[in-house]
Amino acid sequence: MLSLSVSLMATWEALSSTMVSGLVSGGPQALVYGLIISFVGSLATAASLAEMASMFPTPGGQYHYIAYLAPVRMRIASSWIAGWITTFGWITVAASAPFLSGTMIQGLVVLNHQTYNYQRWHGTLIYWAILTVSDFTNVFGSRILPMVENLSLAFHIGAFVAVLVVTCVVSPVRHDASFVFIETVNNSGWSNSAVAWCVGLLSSCNVLVGYDGAIHLSEEMKNPRIHVPTAMLGSIIINAMMGFGFLMAILFHMGDLEASLQTATGFPIIQIFLDITGNIHAATALCSTVVIMAGLSSIPLLASSSRMMWVLARDEAFPFPRLLSRMDEKRQIPTNAVHFTSLLLALLGLLNIASTTAFNAVTSLAVFGLQLSYLLPICFLLYRRMASTEPLPYGPWTMGRLGLPINLISVCYLGFTCMFLVFPPYQPVTPENMNYAVVVFGAVCVVSGLYWFVRGRKVYKGPVAPHGF
Repeated sequence: MLSLSVSLMATWEALSSTMVSGLVSGGPQALVYGLIISFVGSLATAASLAEMASMFPTPGGQYHYIAYLAPVRMRIASSWIAGWITTFGWITVAASAPFLSGTMIQGLVVLNHQTYNYQRWHGTLIYWAILTVSDFTNVFGSRILPMVENLSLAFHIGAFVAVLVVTCVVSPVRHDASFVFIETVNNSGWSNSAVAWCVGLLSSCNVLVGYDGAIHLSEEMKNPRIHVPTAMLGSIIINAMMGFGFLMAILFHMGDLEASLQTATGFPIIQIFLDITGNIHAATALCSTVVIMAGLSSIPLLASSSRMMWVLARDEAFPFPRLLSRMDEKRQIPTNAVHFTSLLLALLGLLNIASTTAFNAVTSLAVFGLQLSYLLPICFLLYRRMASTEPLPYGPWTMGRLGLPINLISVCYLGFTCMFLVFPPYQPVTPENMNYAVVVFGAVCVVSGLYWFVRGRKVYKGPVAPHGF
């Protein structure tokens, strides 16, 4: 489970994709301080969720916690909307890794073959191929999934060491500390540099999400009250350390910033690796580690998102509850939920054929949706700590007296990130660069509300209490 959680987040590989926003808005130091802030905030958030996971070992995670912690009059409605937010947050996060892998393959083709005619549907076909492999691995390779995740963790760490060594040894460039830690860049169009810095800072915050993946697989592991918190906190510590090391190596040894941002490949990291190595084949080899790991992380992402879909259907809070909540007795996994989640992700790929902006509009919900899903139950946990006379049913993993200040740190961090996650990254705002997170989030809420009035209010009575609660 620790291997799955670490591989799912793949922080240093994800930074290869998201760092461009930080380089434009705030510069290298926004990325550095953003990762430090993200580590502290994410660790506090994971610890808060881990304490709840130890109290209530249920795969429903956030929306189940709300159902157990919220005031009685609010439990049904608040857990319903939290369940939908969490589920669609996970579905959009699950789309990000195979899409990164597919489109970076296209970028490498552009690098190696100047005559290649870049077509969006090519990227979608590769995206579908990766989804197919992920689906088959989750269903037909369910028995070897632990081995696959352990091998993924080994590759994740081994590739990090290889990239770090090559970057630090081969690069002809070495920037001074002021470039990395002090200089500010604002090419985003925002007249207010503080706002631009905060928007750029989120490039690092976005790569430390998904640590709740272990929660949604809690019914498939032994002693989840202890092991889920261990996997969550361990995944953040391991990924943050590697992410920081990768970021330091790249920022100190990258070539010209403007040339990287203007690259024809569509990925600044490809141009950065080319500048570092001075060789197309070496740059391709380094980028291939990111491509492979993004493909491997698609497997646990699909596993966690499908479990979230399954448990929501089991509680009759999602359409087709009988079909999606069915458990494959032979494999002991929710096969229908896995296939249905894969189908939804494949349909999302059609948006990329029409417009990459449309696809990004949907995936923009990913981090915002997950961060909001973390914020809501922690707020209710704070309510129970500070305003309720009911004692909390602590599990074997608890923060004790540190719980209250850690919860407050988490709420402040999540409130800050949720606010700036809906800001447009560039000014002036155009249909191509608009941040569609609010639009997509609103659409999810509308669909959720319509289904509530059509069927949900008649059948949804809240989640089934976990065993022993």
